[in-house]
Amino acid sequence: MLDQSLDDRAGRLNDRYRHHAATEVLRRAVSDPDLGRVALVSSFGAESVVLLHMVSVVAPGLPVLFIDTQMLFPETLEYQREVSARLGLTNVQLIGATRQEVARHDPDGTLHQFNQDACCDFRKTVPLERALSQYDAWITGRKRFQGGQRQQLEFFEPEPPHRLRVNPLAFWRSEDVQEYMIENNLPRHPLVAQGYPSIGCAPCTSPVKPGEDPRAGRWRGSDKTECGIHFIGGRMVRGKVSA
Repeated sequence: MLDQSLDDRAGRLNDRYRHHAATEVLRRAVSDPDLGRVALVSSFGAESVVLLHMVSVVAPGLPVLFIDTQMLFPETLEYQREVSARLGLTNVQLIGATRQEVARHDPDGTLHQFNQDACCDFRKTVPLERALSQYDAWITGRKRFQGGQRQQLEFFEPEPPHRLRVNPLAFWRSEDVQEYMIENNLPRHPLVAQGYPSIGCAPCTSPVKPGEDPRAGRWRGSDKTECGIHFIGGRMVRGKVSA
């Protein structure tokens, strides 16, 4: 089944699951032959626990890839350990840049101060691409309500040259996320209560004021809105993507 074009596969999957709820999309996706080998990529950020909980229910052994950029908040690292243990996730894999890559690209840890894209590339995009080379599809927590390039998200989308992305929460509202957390008594990331509705690396994440966009605290003061792992092949994509 995987020899057909990415666009065809994504289109067929979207047609198949168009009227399914998020949990059912996830449940069926992890074993659908049109997807092949699947992993969840999680930042263990402000809303990550929703998908992590769903995975713990339907496929607790699913590979969960967690990118340790070596610049995360200490609270994120502790939250990752807490959530993984509490939910019984048995296959969480920490990935990141090698010591050699850090020594070559950012030996003094200041690259983010003058080239954020380059910092994100070697700390996030390259390690993730390396890990995802073993998979045919990956699951994300992106949602339409987050705005920007995410406003037209579908459940399934092509990622040339050979992968698909799965967005089970694409059509959820912000209220749906909060209700799910409350109904399932899920632990919150400790920084949310301190004004961080979207959490990335510590040097490039700031609190958000009331009324601001939830992602306003990411790379504040720059035009940057994505770290790069949600671009196609690590690059910004404009217009239709073809296989």
